[in-house]
Amino acid sequence: MQDTIRGDARVIGGITPFCAESDAIHHSIDSYGNAFHWFRLDTPRLLTRAAAVLHTAGARLAMVTAYNRRQLSEPMQEICYHFELQGTVYNLTVTLNGQWPTVPSITPLFANADWHEREMMELYGIQVTDHPNPRRLFLDEELDAGILNEAVPLSIMMNGACTTDLWERILKDKEKRP
Repeated sequence: MQDTIRGDARVIGGITPFCAESDAIHHSIDSYGNAFHWFRLDTPRLLTRAAAVLHTAGARLAMVTAYNRRQLSEPMQEICYHFELQGTVYNLTVTLNGQWPTVPSITPLFANADWHEREMMELYGIQVTDHPNPRRLFLDEELDAGILNEAVPLSIMMNGACTTDLWERILKDKEKRP
């Protein structure tokens, strides 16, 4: 594998035991020659152990992506943590559902995870356990956690419609809830 896909064999070998499913690991190279390693962790509880492997190797947390999925009409969220090490990207994905509804904080390992995790809590209502500073970043405390997850369609946000009218609609929708 190392002949075809660049990457740190110790990192790949260190994270692989946390991915038991047969299709949980993928390796690829894009058209520019950038190498990517994708790991779907068995449970969110394994995130801190997998992140510790990357921390020990000297990786940096580049970004965290949270998104919604549905499985048999059951709400489900996924979070992908993107790390960079020596020009190679390592992605750790965790699935949050009824069985595993929370994700542990990796802020103790990667200080810049603080803002990413706080944003996930604030905008998507994702529960991050053991976060050292769980206060909101920028939304008013009056708004429910995760309100943007439900109240604002992505198409409106993408059209740059973040105006006073939009926030008035969000607050009005909140008042209508029981």
